[in-house]
Amino acid sequence: MKNAYLITYDFEGAATKYSALFEEIKSFKGWWHYLDRTWLITSELSAKEIYAKLKPHLDTDINLLVIVVGKDRQGWLPAKAWDWFKRNIDPL
Repeated sequence: MKNAYLITYDFEGAATKYSALFEEIKSFKGWWHYLDRTWLITSELSAKEIYAKLKPHLDTDINLLVIVVGKDRQGWLPAKAWDWFKRNIDPL
């Protein structure tokens, strides 16, 4: 079953240190990245399996959370962000 997941993180140092992490996140089809340190993806993997794919790119300077996203949402985003939700989360 496909779900939408939020991946959010906080780290010390330069973002360039985590370029491999960002490339791994981009390997998921239909990723979204309109907010700093926040990504949304869709996947048939579980949160645990997604974390396992990301873990090799982490170190002790980063905190990371992978959590399922539901359809109940509200916020202030550009239209293209809401279009992503309509295309990728609403059909789930």
